[in-house]
Amino acid sequence: MVLVIAGDRSGVGKTTVALALNAALKARGQRLQTFKVGPDYIDPLFHSTISGRPCRNLDVVLTSAEYVRACVGYYSQGMDAVLIEGVMGLFDGRGGTPEGSTAHVAHLLKAPILLVLDVQKQAASVAALVYGFCHYDPSLQIAGVVLNRVASDRHRQILEAALAPLGVPILGVIYRDQALALPSRHLGLVPPHECREFQALGDRLAHLGNTCFDWERLTPLLAPAPTPSASPVSVSPVTQVAIGIAQDSAFHFYYADTLDLLQALGATLIPVSPLRDTHLPTGLNGLILGGGFPEVFAPELAANHSFLESLRQAIQGGLAIYAECGGLMYLSQGIQTSEGHYYPLVGHLSAVAHMGKKLTLGYRQATALQTTVCLQAGEVVQGHEFHYSHLSAPPPTPLWQLNGAPEGWGNPRLHASYLHLHWGGHPQWAVRFLQQAAQVG
Repeated sequence: MVLVIAGDRSGVGKTTVALALNAALKARGQRLQTFKVGPDYIDPLFHSTISGRPCRNLDVVLTSAEYVRACVGYYSQGMDAVLIEGVMGLFDGRGGTPEGSTAHVAHLLKAPILLVLDVQKQAASVAALVYGFCHYDPSLQIAGVVLNRVASDRHRQILEAALAPLGVPILGVIYRDQALALPSRHLGLVPPHECREFQALGDRLAHLGNTCFDWERLTPLLAPAPTPSASPVSVSPVTQVAIGIAQDSAFHFYYADTLDLLQALGATLIPVSPLRDTHLPTGLNGLILGGGFPEVFAPELAANHSFLESLRQAIQGGLAIYAECGGLMYLSQGIQTSEGHYYPLVGHLSAVAHMGKKLTLGYRQATALQTTVCLQAGEVVQGHEFHYSHLSAPPPTPLWQLNGAPEGWGNPRLHASYLHLHWGGHPQWAVRFLQQAAQVG
């Protein structure tokens, strides 16, 4: 059994509750495995930083139902506790359907749900809300609720009286406290490695977790099922190559499963920092430029002339490159910020990345029109977009159509697109990337 932290909608405090439980369990010396429903990169960074163990994404759309089950079973082995942070509202899935929703994952795992409610503007009406969530899909197990942002003891008494006839346990009560607010910016929470006060925040979260929850009832719900499970991806090494992974404040959006898969296939992963390193490491066969915040660090990236030049030379020498979103922006001519400042970057792609105010967000299905360093032409993929920037010009020979427009650059040495892919459930992409990387000239 594992516990799913869900909400009636976005912004109710799921992440705060999940991190508080995480921090409290860590402080108690518990071995904890965390998971995050959906494609999000930032929330898992917080969980990983607190627990000391990589948080795994559970995304039915980007992988499969079978992969999600296997992932939870495999990584929960040997743990004292397992918790899963949901996404959006409990029933919110792809395109208004249940696909990929927190409820979908709870169904797959037969897991109990802890429903987080923001009650700061509610009183007795909370009972109707909880009643609706409990009866909308009776096959789900709502194990209890957490009342978040409670205004006072009197407010708490009113809420408890309203919920009492329903028989749904109140497993946590959190009073309104601005000190618990996590800092955020345009793509969500500010990553923990950029938070100067993260240690103090972690201590506050641990105290919250220890004092605001009914641990006697919660502990059994957090215990993992004692069922042995094989790895979600069973592969053998295909080639020994050195792959650079851009990892710094500008680039750090990676699924832990993807990195594990590359290593299982024989790759040696070498951290690379386009912000701090003066040159690419020698001997690289390939480079992965993940998403992140290149727009936030554009001045520093543009000023690192020696690294940019070494990357340009490596590309000319045939270095295999996979770039997603922020990585795509980095390979462009440069970034034009929303304030009008321009910062020249690698210049490998014939377009400028312009920052805007319109968010492009959602799952996408795309068919590759070009053979790339990881995909074959004609291959159909499920991916996810999440960005505020757009490119000034379409690619001359697009990788695919996204949102009805040509998008992405691709050839046997390059894959660059706004579309985020999850390689964990599709090991053939990693196999092809490493095989192509091994052919570096």
